[in-house]
This record gives sequence, structure tokens and C-alpha cells, in this order.
Amino acid sequence: MVYDLTTEAVNPASINLDTLGSLELVELINKEDASVAGAVWEARESASRAIDLTAERLRQGGRLIYAGAGTSGRLGVLDAAECPPTFNAAPGQILGLIAGGESALLKAVEGAEDSPEAGIQDLEAIQVSARDVVMGIAASGTTPYVLGAVRHARSLGALSLGFYCNKGAPLESEVDIPICVVVGPEVLSGSTRMKAGTATKMVLNMLTTGIMVRLGKTYGNLMVDLQATNKKLEFRSLRILRQLTDLGEEQAIEKLKTCDGELKTSIVSERLGISPEDARLKLQHAEGRLREALGDDK
Repeated sequence: MVYDLTTEAVNPASINLDTLGSLELVELINKEDASVAGAVWEARESASRAIDLTAERLRQGGRLIYAGAGTSGRLGVLDAAECPPTFNAAPGQILGLIAGGESALLKAVEGAEDSPEAGIQDLEAIQVSARDVVMGIAASGTTPYVLGAVRHARSLGALSLGFYCNKGAPLESEVDIPICVVVGPEVLSGSTRMKAGTATKMVLNMLTTGIMVRLGKTYGNLMVDLQATNKKLEFRSLRILRQLTDLGEEQAIEKLKTCDGELKTSIVSERLGISPEDARLKLQHAEGRLREALGDDK
């Protein structure tokens, strides 16, 4: 079936793209990109519902699973990969599936997106269940791989989300919460790695950050549940610990060592004057919410 897709339309602003000087080209692309945030704003109510319902599923042990092809799939995999170091998300709590498998991350796998059965098979391989959330990502809203995945997820009772950039696209009616961000025609006609890709990244950032805030992974706007897996993140842990306590640099380094590098444990231990073991119990009783564990949740 052929659909009338705005993502495939010709952008009148770039009709003479190949005649532009480089500065004109850069200015045009930047001007078009500037409209993306406004388009994302229009989808804010759907995004907020997705955050609340997904956080509840994850709180009960479910997973968030992205399914996409091409740029959409790569962005889903990227967002999933960034959650463990940023939020100390449990292994496998957020997953990204891409049509064609891992090899499609670096090189296009022709025809992989055209199989709805492949979307079903990839979900079956990770044993999707009713407690999970499956988000189909497809700029066009027509990708068979994505449609197959969300239909299968929904049939199992999983919560289904859909991100797309064309009003009335098939994905809209196949999911529980549709998130439609109409970015309009691309500067390079049909190249949805551009505005549509930018919108995708913005929405995925919004969703996972919002979900993790709901799950108590932050304190204010501080990343208190990060994994210090490199020097930059070690420095960040140290800076946040000092910011939330009265510890000097050497004292903060020692406190982190005593608490096995666990930032939230270090903060609770120091602020409440208790052992790391008791700090962990406090956090466990507060379901990981630092503000509640510290007793300043009001």
C-alpha cells in the first residue's frame, strides 16, 4: 500500500539545495532543525503518559524494549545503551532491537525492515511478556518490522508505544500510546535521519530521563545513581558527593571507597552518620529514592 507521507514530501525551502553555497546550506538546515523542538512539544501529553505507565511497569520488574529499523533502530539501541552508565539501570531493563540484528548498526541490511515476522521473532527471542513495554520507532509509521513487533507485544498484554512522524500512519492504531511528532518534509527529501532522527533522539531522551526520575534515579537534577565506569564519571561522582555533603576531596574519595563506589550509599551514610550497610537498608526501604531515604522528601 502507498501512503501519503509528509516525511517523503519535497521541502519547498530546499528545492534548490544543490545550488546553495555552504553557508546558505548550513543556515537552511539549522533553520529547519529549529522547528523540531516545537513539533516535539505538541506530543508532550502522549510522552508524559508513556513516562508514567512505563515507569510503573519497570517498577514491577518489566522492561522497556525499543524496536526499529535503520536510523530509528540505531537511535533506540543508542538510548538503551546509555541508560546503565547514566542511571545504573539494571542489565536488560532497557533493550534496543534493530531489524537485521547487530550487524545493521554499522551497515544497512537490505530488506530487513520489510518483515513483520522478524519483529515478532526478535521479541520472542527475548521472551517479551505482559509486564513489558515495547516501543515501536518508525519515522514513517509504516515499517513492517516495527508493526509486527508492536502487534505481537500488544497481543501478549505488553504496553505498546509508538513513535512516528506522519499523522494517521498505520503505527498510530497499532499501539496503546501513539507519540506523533510531525516534523514536515526533510531538507533532503525522504532523509529521515535528519529532522525525524533529531525528533526521535529528543523524544527517547525525554522518555528515559523522565522514567528514571520517576524511579528515583535522580536527586534534584543530579545523576546520583550513575555507574562510575570511567574517569569522567568518577570525577562526577566525587563532585556530586561533595556537593551534597560537607566532605573535602580526600574525605569524599575515602567515603566512596568505603561504600564500594556507590554514590547514593555514600551520600546517605555521610548525611545520616550511619554505616554503608545501614545506608543500603535505608535506600532499600525507600525503593532507591535518595530524597526519601534522607528524610527530606517533603
